[in-house]
Amino acid sequence: VFDYDFGLQDDFMGSAYLYMEALEQQRCIPVTLVLKDPQHPDQDLGSLDLSVTLTPKDSPVEERRDSTSTQQSLRLSELHRKSQLWRGIASIALIEGRSLIPMDPNGLSDPYVKFRLGHQKYRSKTVPKTLSPQWREQFDLHLFEETGGILEITVWDRDTGRRDDFIGRCQLDLSTLSKEHTHHLDLPLEESRGFVVLLVTLTASSHVSIADLSVTPLDDPQERREILKRYGALKSFSNFRDVGIVQVKVMRAEGLMAADVTGKSDPFCVLELNNDRLQTHTVYKNLNPEWNKVFTFNVKDIHSLMEVTVFDEDRDRSADFLGKISIPLLSICNGEQKSYVLKNKELTAPTKGVLHLELDVIYNTVKAAMKTVVPAEQKYIEEEPKVSKQLLQQNFNRVKRCIMVLISYGTYINSCFEWESAQRSIISFVMFVLVVWNFELYMLPLALLLLLVWNYLFSRDTTDTEIAFGPAACKIKTMEAMFDWEDEEEDKEDKESEHKGFMNKLYAIQDVFVSVQNALDEVASNGERIKNTVNWTVPFLSWLAIAALLSAVVLLYLVPLRYLVLIWGVNKFTKKLRDPYMIDNNELFDFLSRVPSDVQVMHYRELRVDPGQSPSKRRRPIQS
Repeated sequence: VFDYDFGLQDDFMGSAYLYMEALEQQRCIPVTLVLKDPQHPDQDLGSLDLSVTLTPKDSPVEERRDSTSTQQSLRLSELHRKSQLWRGIASIALIEGRSLIPMDPNGLSDPYVKFRLGHQKYRSKTVPKTLSPQWREQFDLHLFEETGGILEITVWDRDTGRRDDFIGRCQLDLSTLSKEHTHHLDLPLEESRGFVVLLVTLTASSHVSIADLSVTPLDDPQERREILKRYGALKSFSNFRDVGIVQVKVMRAEGLMAADVTGKSDPFCVLELNNDRLQTHTVYKNLNPEWNKVFTFNVKDIHSLMEVTVFDEDRDRSADFLGKISIPLLSICNGEQKSYVLKNKELTAPTKGVLHLELDVIYNTVKAAMKTVVPAEQKYIEEEPKVSKQLLQQNFNRVKRCIMVLISYGTYINSCFEWESAQRSIISFVMFVLVVWNFELYMLPLALLLLLVWNYLFSRDTTDTEIAFGPAACKIKTMEAMFDWEDEEEDKEDKESEHKGFMNKLYAIQDVFVSVQNALDEVASNGERIKNTVNWTVPFLSWLAIAALLSAVVLLYLVPLRYLVLIWGVNKFTKKLRDPYMIDNNELFDFLSRVPSDVQVMHYRELRVDPGQSPSKRRRPIQS
């Protein structure tokens, strides 16, 4: 037992021994240990009261589960368990607002909604210039309490350059709602007129767990068979939200950055899968910590990222960042222990330290494919966009590269007309005549299909090298933003009246810069994603594109075009009648949103471990 001293050597407060032969297997025994100091044997240092259970590693599965639950309940306080493991999920669809009060001089508002459930927050998008906004957003919140808790809802009017206006609030007691049923709710705002329309569904929690390495779900043959059966082909059309399961073994870290004045750190790991968040315990005063914990998450989207961040715990202030890695689930090699070099917050450059992980992912391919063409889950609260001259320049260069590719193709086609190469022009002319004479509509998706197949057979190796090393020029090096937007709740009081006009103009200019910056990023990212689909950057998505194009070829070949257009039109016209609260989406853009851009490929790329960084690296092969 030690007394923690900030910045100084911790004070020794006594020690004791636990004799293993006094314990009995599978039985919880209360033990009192008297603390002693070998230097002062007669001094009274107090005692420790423990509850100890001895469990053999080779016990049956059910006994092992029971012992794991007992060990976790002993090891973690009730408060810590509530903050880690959730009991259920509240799936919330924010549909619309009705009859909101005007807050702007033009008689309208720019409303958005904030949700709070315990420590969880979610902010909707802003719908400009309306009193009846259509948000059509869906998100999930975790239920940590048995009763569900109180969902706090506030509606705000977005104002550029000054404090946002409060429109109204309401509360929803989730304990009054029945589970496994979708509730349609029209909630009146308490402090003003107007309504907020929600669809709320409460479901039981999926399998999320924290355990020691000695109790690993996927390492047990019987439990692994059960999980494989749950996500097998026969379960492809049941519970579409449950796509798979991912298990992460957090072994240890080596060579971490020293964040404390003592030359040490108090590191702990935070694991995030979309909005699911779990963390390890803290290992105090150690730059080479060993956690040896196993975390299990349910996978709702196979295109998600497993983000592992290492922090230094500070009692008097927020935790210090030590390093981070981001691992696409589709890139996981099951059962392979790998060494990951930690990166900075922007994932653009290495930082000090190596993290040792072992990951396993099991998922249903059909569910994963169907999830690809629906909107991706968004973070609860996303960072406000910032103006960055360098980021603006980088996005401009990315768009420029995409345009230059199109220009190069146009130049090549024009050279066929100019007869710069007689052989090429003759071949092009013959192909043009044959294609136009025999053209059918199904040949359009067939051409895209052949392009994908060609790249798979002949160009895959070269494109892999290009993607791995080519976009180094577009590496993002973030610089300090010129302006920062603060949250409404933390905004300071407005400036004096003589400064308001200038500040409004400044924020208006910032809005323009951010809009241009985001538009350039969107255009460049979509161009790069189309290229990376053809280049087989993510094989799963390229195979999915082949399946979709093959289906389009068959349909266009067998079914007359007028019937396909008729079916499409009837579906579009009747969609609102069939489901008035449907959240609209574009399947093509949802698919492209899962394909990484060149910048994201750079972020996800694993860095090579320096063999001289730690002695242990020389004893095991390097994974890169």
